[in-house]
Amino acid sequence: MKKENIIKSYDMAKEMYKGIGVDTEEVIKKLNDIPISIHCWQGDDVSGFENSEGDLTGGIQSTGNYMGKARTPEELRGDLEKAFSLIPGKKRLNLHAIYLETDGEKIERNEIEPKHFKKWVEWAKKNDIGLDFNPTLFSHEYADDGMTLSHPDKKIRDFWIEHVKRCRKISEYFGKELGTPCVNNIWIPDGFKDITVDKLGPRKRLEESLDEILEEKMDPKYHLDAVESKLFGIGSESYVVGSHEFYMGYAMKNKTVLCLDAGHFHPTEVISNKISAISLFVSDILLHVSRPVRWDSDHVIVLDEELQEIAKEIIRNKLLDRVHIGLDFFDASINRIASWSIGTRNMLKALLIALLEPTTTLAEAERGFDFTTRLAMLEELKSYPWQAVWDYFCENNGYPVGLEWLDEVRDYENNVLINRK
Repeated sequence: MKKENIIKSYDMAKEMYKGIGVDTEEVIKKLNDIPISIHCWQGDDVSGFENSEGDLTGGIQSTGNYMGKARTPEELRGDLEKAFSLIPGKKRLNLHAIYLETDGEKIERNEIEPKHFKKWVEWAKKNDIGLDFNPTLFSHEYADDGMTLSHPDKKIRDFWIEHVKRCRKISEYFGKELGTPCVNNIWIPDGFKDITVDKLGPRKRLEESLDEILEEKMDPKYHLDAVESKLFGIGSESYVVGSHEFYMGYAMKNKTVLCLDAGHFHPTEVISNKISAISLFVSDILLHVSRPVRWDSDHVIVLDEELQEIAKEIIRNKLLDRVHIGLDFFDASINRIASWSIGTRNMLKALLIALLEPTTTLAEAERGFDFTTRLAMLEELKSYPWQAVWDYFCENNGYPVGLEWLDEVRDYENNVLINRK
């Protein structure tokens, strides 16, 4: 689209939104300052760089074999840079512990140190982004029983406790080096496939493990602890130790961040409806925005109703300073850089639509029990020209407008990805 047409369409949209009390210039400024934590594992199908060829286990599954999977840290960073060049706004990168770099040395997970992530920090500084982190408690011989921090064998529990402790140190290192708090998110695959007799015992062990892990206090200026629940997983269909109720209670009691993953609840539940309630009892919320299709399948997020509701709950309730937005999908059936671009741009679009809403006017109508005005305005807003504001936002910040980004992905695929076997 020609620049003059983008500006012309934007000017018309600006006047329309002004008519309902929305300043599009202020909206664009706000959108530009909202950080989105983009997950590294979309680029290599959650393989990591541990010098191991093991299959994914612990309820983790990536489907598809599209060409061009990143095989080295350098390739992954190059792919991320390409994706970042197509995505406007403020970006962060979310790393898992298996993305360490050891120069070929075998390092066990209970031995990892900040030095194994030095190159990631150097890269983050060069690209002016923050880093978030995750211990990796899956795809390991000590997770083969489907139990880690709640395992009945103390030796195995201690192994994973030490791993997570070291991950907290790495997270703190990221925060100190980059000047922005690193969110270190703990998710475990623990659970049982079939009828479970002792549901309390594993939860007691998990609580004890977490208490030991979090015993050392760290400055929230550099590091934040988050815990993440799940309804079920492959191999834990009947019972998951770290349920929503467990972690919600733990987060409130121990003042940690609570992570809500869009795919980790019953198919009739949505995380958008949980944000406001949980915000009353925990200081910070971490979101893993994904798209479940019948189960926790981590499809690339689309601009559907739930994504828009998630964004609206954040914006309407003024929670931008307390909600950390992270993405969590991994689709290997399509171009991986396109996956990042589609998903992250959709998250930003949802936030833009939410920012363009005249929330004060709508809330006043609701408080006055004027449900007629509320419904009429909400419906009319659906046809307001947010797309013109989005195009201007992209153009004004030097990012591709419309499907222009797809042409760049195809060029990158034909010149770079095609050479990877």
